[in-house]
Amino acid sequence: MSNYKRLQISESKLNHILEYNKKLVEQLDMPTIAVSEASESMIRYCSSTRDPFLPSIWGKLEKEDDPFIPHSKRCCIIL
Repeated sequence: MSNYKRLQISESKLNHILEYNKKLVEQLDMPTIAVSEASESMIRYCSSTRDPFLPSIWGKLEKEDDPFIPHSKRCCIIL
């Protein structure tokens, strides 16, 4: 293998490593929160947000409140 070919491969590997390093640095700069804090936030959200798929917890929805039932639209009648 020629020196030129080896140099190209080495440069390619270096570029790959530099790109990977850049991604790792970006991840390191991301803001994080503790798992306990995230869990507490999720529990608060689930406790306060009504879910129509859980009638055993939130009770049965009225037809006008149910977003999954198509509501009939009245037509205009001209006499």
